[in-house]
Amino acid sequence: MILQSLVKYYEILANDKDNNIPKLGYSKANVSYAVNLSLEGELLNIIPLKIGAQRGKKIVEVPQSMEVPDLGGKTSGVKSNFLWGNSNYFFGIDNKGKIKRSKECFEAFKQLHTRFLQDINNATAKAVVKFVSNWNIDKAMEHPALKDYLDEILTGANFVFKLNGGEFVHQNKEIRQAWERYKSNVDNLNVMQCLVTGKESSIVKVHPKISGVRGALSVGGSLVSFNERAYESYGREKEQGLNAPVSEYATFAYTTVLNFLLADSSHKLNLGDATIIFWAESPKKIYPDLMSLYINGGEVSNGENSVHDELAAREIKSIFEKITQGKPIGELSDVFDEKTNFHILAISPNAARLAVRFYISNSFGEFVKKIGKHYEDLRIEKQYPTDPDTFSVWRLLNETVSPTSKDKAATPLMAGAALKAIITDTPYPAGLYNAIMLRIKAEKDISYYKVSIIKAYLSRNTKKFEEVLTMALNEQSENSAYILGRLFAVLEKAQQDANPGINTTIKDRYFTSACATPASVFPVLLRLSQHHISKADYGYASDKRIADILDKLAMEKNPFPANLSLEEQGVFILGYYHQKNALYQKNNKKSEEK
Repeated sequence: MILQSLVKYYEILANDKDNNIPKLGYSKANVSYAVNLSLEGELLNIIPLKIGAQRGKKIVEVPQSMEVPDLGGKTSGVKSNFLWGNSNYFFGIDNKGKIKRSKECFEAFKQLHTRFLQDINNATAKAVVKFVSNWNIDKAMEHPALKDYLDEILTGANFVFKLNGGEFVHQNKEIRQAWERYKSNVDNLNVMQCLVTGKESSIVKVHPKISGVRGALSVGGSLVSFNERAYESYGREKEQGLNAPVSEYATFAYTTVLNFLLADSSHKLNLGDATIIFWAESPKKIYPDLMSLYINGGEVSNGENSVHDELAAREIKSIFEKITQGKPIGELSDVFDEKTNFHILAISPNAARLAVRFYISNSFGEFVKKIGKHYEDLRIEKQYPTDPDTFSVWRLLNETVSPTSKDKAATPLMAGAALKAIITDTPYPAGLYNAIMLRIKAEKDISYYKVSIIKAYLSRNTKKFEEVLTMALNEQSENSAYILGRLFAVLEKAQQDANPGINTTIKDRYFTSACATPASVFPVLLRLSQHHISKADYGYASDKRIADILDKLAMEKNPFPANLSLEEQGVFILGYYHQKNALYQKNNKKSEEK
């Protein structure tokens, strides 16, 4: 199913004239330099091909992505690419002191190009053959054309050929035609039925690597591979890809489009150890553009960093709210179709392989509705005017990590489970709620973000506390945990009124105990409050608030329970947050009136 969807998307992009995804027999490579040859095959000079790219606040030079011939099946051994490669293959030199291996690489490069190009009656092809035939690797380091770039050349930069400063050799029409004929006539004895296309075709034994997954090996990882006898079918020992037959065409298509998606940093997410990519069955970029903005809560990529764009977030939110409510989207109906199939794939590194965390397919509109439900569950009164209306999944997961931790990544399993819950509108993982509760008790920081997550979890995972899962304070609620949370906020305010500017409040000392074991703390806090009330200028106001809240507690029926469950502790925190917001909003209004 995953491979079929990827192959289908490849075909959509390949048929789109505005898209430059590599065609069959080619792949993308990062190229830093062109080796400029004369018609006689002499090395004239090295031409830099790097381009400027935004990285944070700086513009840096990076290799240029070019479509180059793809031989496929690249391994860690010596195997030359056709018309592109690094200094080992082009010049037989490196900076690792492996002289023997460098010579073997150049010999492989020389044999491949001589064999393939010598029969092409073309001046460009002959120039390359002359170059590889006459190049002296023993004097390569001393060549005047290489001196200026020697340090960078030896770091593994890729090269292509250019002829007399004009045409790139790998783009020569006759050479491309010869290459495509060669690729279509490659003999392969492994003809079987492809599991992806259903057609009888040549089967690939070793699938190309997938690059761009965070945490994976620099050379990439395999999505389809077999490394142990336990995973192989009977009679297919050590036959790798023949255990799950995928044709050369399907293998090329799914690996090419997967690398294409992973190379696009503005349309992928990194959550925990998982890399998330998404695509629509359409060549239009508006689908991933909108979904990326929506999942990120209005955060847009700015090179290496993400920047919150409140205006973009509100515009996207307004569009998607219309979709969620089944309302027409006006002129945007010509731009995208909410019934278009949409796919989300999460991949994690697993040694030399890649593991699929989850794969979900649905219509674009359904994904919008489910993500919209997540934002609706999160909605709560803001603590400060600067708090965003919505915030990204990354921000949500970041709340589960200690600010002092060296590793800022959320637990991988929880990150994957949380995103899956968001895009499928299923219960949030208990680990997310537990982690937030732990952070609150450790840091005593009851922030907008953390309380939003608590509200969302209780809204979706249980129906027991609906009366308190409101945007703002519900003074009519009779939920005891919620009332105790409110009472704690009022007691803290009484202390602050009595001691303006105090650095440490009862929240720092008693909040965790009051939240988990109210009976052991509240009698002490109530006695202490009388001291604060008597000391404050307007202590009677606090006294009245405390009395009003105590009236809601059934004093004759154990008003302070010995313990609160973990879910009730979340309700306690909600009550505290709502009441504290209400207290400070009243104070702000009074200040504005004065």
